[in-house]
Amino acid sequence: MVLPGNSSTREEQGAQQRGSDFSELSRRITEAGLLRRRPLYYTVRFGAVTLALAGGIGAFLALGDSWSQLIVAAFLAVIFGQLALAAHDLAHRQVFSRRRPSEAGGLLVADLLLGMSYGWWMNKHTRHHANPNHEGKDPDVSPDILVWSQRQARKAKGLPRFIGKHQAMLFFPLLTLEGLNLSFASFKALGNASMKRPVLEGTLLVVHFVVYFGALFTVLSPAKALAFVAVHQGLFGICLGSVFAPNHKGMPMIEEGMRLDFLRRQVLTSRNVRGGALIDVFMGGLNYQIEHHLFPSMPTPALRRAQVITERYCAELGIPYHQTGLLASHREALRHLRSVGEPLRGGGD
Repeated sequence: MVLPGNSSTREEQGAQQRGSDFSELSRRITEAGLLRRRPLYYTVRFGAVTLALAGGIGAFLALGDSWSQLIVAAFLAVIFGQLALAAHDLAHRQVFSRRRPSEAGGLLVADLLLGMSYGWWMNKHTRHHANPNHEGKDPDVSPDILVWSQRQARKAKGLPRFIGKHQAMLFFPLLTLEGLNLSFASFKALGNASMKRPVLEGTLLVVHFVVYFGALFTVLSPAKALAFVAVHQGLFGICLGSVFAPNHKGMPMIEEGMRLDFLRRQVLTSRNVRGGALIDVFMGGLNYQIEHHLFPSMPTPALRRAQVITERYCAELGIPYHQTGLLASHREALRHLRSVGEPLRGGGD
């Protein structure tokens, strides 16, 4: 699904005039006090995740060389998912308003605990927020392995061309490799000129994997250690995909030359996921993806109230506002993947 083009001078001027629409929404959100920091919430949330992580490590050490460790691996996969969400909130300065404590927390959680470069991910995620679903500008829709538009499919070669034919069916199996892919990309990025602290991040990443694999192969037999890695990393990747994939996949794509103001660019390319407290916890507030993209530094607990204000405001302006259930969001994403791969299935090799 691609948004209609917009290239005339009159329409461009109209888009510029509509830029004030976001200012009005921002005023309403600010007056509601939804941008205030929530230190108690993050103290409780991060404290709970820390205790759960400590409990998982304690169970690992207590069980020893046992196949029951695969249960611990599954549990720690979920906890790693929550750590990734914590790193995400730190990167957006939802926890601390100042840069230094945000970066220190991000380096600790992402590099040391998760084995993922904070600096690399921060650069990538910032570009995504600036141009969501924009072909050529959003790194999350670059045709590395999967294709996200029929235009990408027609140009695909090699592995993306082969996988693109059946990418809807392969999507969740591929997610099992996402955790390892993030770590591989992190080490690869250490040589990039954009990395601010390559030595520090490289050291933290090495420490993470030395401790991770050292503990596994010290406590477990080689077969059990490899099984632990497969379960832990595989489920961790699925957790990440289940949180991030519903947010933009299957929503309209933006092509070069299209002109949208900030409000419409963020709302039209994002999808909210309905649900109660359980969905809020599992997705870390990213189920309110529209509000998160409009106000990235907004603390997680404020997003629910912001959703009501934003949806009503979009209705006033006649801006389509899309939200659906978790399963339906995945169906929409998979349907999109299948649709954009059609040129590859129809055209053959």
